[in-house]
Amino acid sequence: MRYPASGKFEIIRLVEQSHLSAKQMLDRLGTPRTTFYRWYDKYLCAGIDGLADKPSGQTQVWNRIPDDIRQQIVELALDTQRQR
Repeated sequence: MRYPASGKFEIIRLVEQSHLSAKQMLDRLGTPRTTFYRWYDKYLCAGIDGLADKPSGQTQVWNRIPDDIRQQIVELALDTQRQR
């Protein structure tokens, strides 16, 4: 399940303020410890803004042919076909 930054912050706040140990509280919340501590590290470094989901790194597909090049290839193929 994906949590918004506010949800992650709420879980951090609950764990910090709980009289239970972090492990016990996280077990009750159903949040894996590794996930919590990853969020907590981001929170300590950048505050609540650090908890926001970031878009994945690569937006361009490595093997996609740019539209202008694709159009040139199509035109070349059609010209070749017409000459036969």
